[in-house]
Amino acid sequence: MSGIRVTYSGMISFVVGLASVFTGLCFTVIITRQLSQEEFGIWSLIGGLAAYVLIFRPIISFWSTREIARGVESGKTSFLSNSFFASAATIIYLIIVYFYSEHTDVNLNILFFSSILIPVEFVRSSLIGITNAFKPQTEEYGIIIFEIIKIVTAIILIYFLDMGIVGLIITSVIATLSTILWLLIRTFPKIKGEFHKKYLKKWLKLFWLPTYPNISQLLNTIDVTVFTIVTGSVTGLAYWGVARAVGRIVNHSTKIGKAVYPKLLGGGKKEYFQENLTLVFYFSFPLAAMSFTFAKPGLFVLNPIYEVAIFIVVFLVPTILFRTLADLFSEILSGIEKVDTRINATFMDYLKSKLFFLPTLRNIQSTVYLTSLGVMLFFTINITDSDLDLVLYWSIIALVTQIPYTFYLFLLIRREFKPKIDTKAIAKYFFASVIAFGITYLLMEKYLNYKESLFEFLPEFLPFVGIGSISYLVITYFIDSKTKNLFKSILKEINNKSV
Repeated sequence: MSGIRVTYSGMISFVVGLASVFTGLCFTVIITRQLSQEEFGIWSLIGGLAAYVLIFRPIISFWSTREIARGVESGKTSFLSNSFFASAATIIYLIIVYFYSEHTDVNLNILFFSSILIPVEFVRSSLIGITNAFKPQTEEYGIIIFEIIKIVTAIILIYFLDMGIVGLIITSVIATLSTILWLLIRTFPKIKGEFHKKYLKKWLKLFWLPTYPNISQLLNTIDVTVFTIVTGSVTGLAYWGVARAVGRIVNHSTKIGKAVYPKLLGGGKKEYFQENLTLVFYFSFPLAAMSFTFAKPGLFVLNPIYEVAIFIVVFLVPTILFRTLADLFSEILSGIEKVDTRINATFMDYLKSKLFFLPTLRNIQSTVYLTSLGVMLFFTINITDSDLDLVLYWSIIALVTQIPYTFYLFLLIRREFKPKIDTKAIAKYFFASVIAFGITYLLMEKYLNYKESLFEFLPEFLPFVGIGSISYLVITYFIDSKTKNLFKSILKEINNKSV
C-alpha cells in the first residue's frame, strides 16, 4: 500500500497553491501593465494553439503515475519516451501555427517562436507524472521555484528590457527549465533504472486511453480560437484572460485532495476521500467568496482598463469552482479503477471501464459547451460590436454547461463511495465565508481608494485581503470542531519538523 500521507501532502499542495496566487498575481500585473491588450490576447491565443499538441502529454505520464504508485519501476522508460514525443509535438505545433496564421493578422514569427514552449512542457509533464506517484508534494515545491524564477525573469525581460510578448515566452521557458531541474533531482532514484521496451509497447498500444480524456481539454481551449476566428479580434481574449486570472484562485481549493488519487491507486481505503471532501469545501467556499469580493480591485490591480470585466468574473468564479470539483471527482473515480492491473484485459474491458466512461462524459459536456458558444457568436456577432458583451455571454454559457456535468459526477461519487457528507460542517463553512467576506466587502466599499499607482493602491488594498481571510479562519475555529483539529494537526506537524 502507498505510504503517501494524504492530508500532509494535500496541505502542502494547498499552501503552495495559495502562495502561487500571490506570485501569479505579481507576474500577471507585470504582463498586463507592460503588454498591450493585443499582445496579452496573443498570449491567450498561444495557450489555445498549444493545447492542440499538449493533449498528447498523458500518453506516457498517465501510465507512469498509475504504475509507479503500484510499485512498477517504469520511470526511465517514461522520461525518455516522453522526450521523443516532445520533438514530434513541436513539429506538429509549427504546422498548426502556419495554417492558423492564414486566418488572422497575428505575427507569424511570434507564433513560430512560441514553439519553444512545447518541448519543455512535455518534459516537465513527464517528471510530474513520475513524482506524483510517490511524492505528490514535490511538484508543489517545483511550483514555488517556477513562480520565483518567472517573476525575476519577467522583471528583467518584460519590465526593464521591454521585450513584450517575446520576453514573456522566454520567461516562461526559463521558469519551466528551472522546475525541470528540480524535478530531475527529486525523481532521479526513479529514472536511473533501466529502459524497458515492454512498458513502452503497452503505453503505445493503449495510447488512445490517456489521450481520449484530453479531447475535452482541447475542446475547452478551442473556444479561444473560435472566438478569434469569428470576431477577428484578440481584444476579447484579453478580457477573458484577466477575468480568469482573478477567478483562478478557486482552482487551488481542490489541491487539498491531490494526494487521494495516488493513495487510492496504491490500495488506500475509500474513506480517505470521505475525510478529504469536507476539507475541500472548507477551502473552496472562502476562496470563491474572496474572488467575488475582490473582483473589482483585482482587475484594477492588473490594469485599470480591465475593470469593466467585473461581471465576467462573477460568472467565471462559479464556473471554475464547479470545474475544479468535477476534475477532482473524475480523478477520484478513476483512482479506484483496476482494469489496467489485469494482464489479460481486452480492448472491450477498457471501453467498459471508468478510464473510458469518465472522459466520455467530459467530452460530451465540452462538445455541448463549444457548440453553445459557436451558436451564440453566430447570432450575436452582427447585433453587437462590443467584445466585452460577447465575452460576458461566453462566461454565462461556460457556467450553464458546466453545472449539470459536475452534479452528475457528484452522483457517481455518492454511488461509489457512499460518503457520509457532513452537511452541518459544510453549511458552517459557507455562512462563515459569506459573513467574513461580506463584512470585508462593505468595509472595502467605504474605505478603499482606487489610486492608479500600484505603490499607493496595494498598501491600502492588501489589508482587506488579510481581514477577510483571518476573519474566516477565526469564525470557523470557534464554531467548528473539525477546524480546531485541523489547526492542531498543522501545529503538531510543524513542531515535529522543527525537532
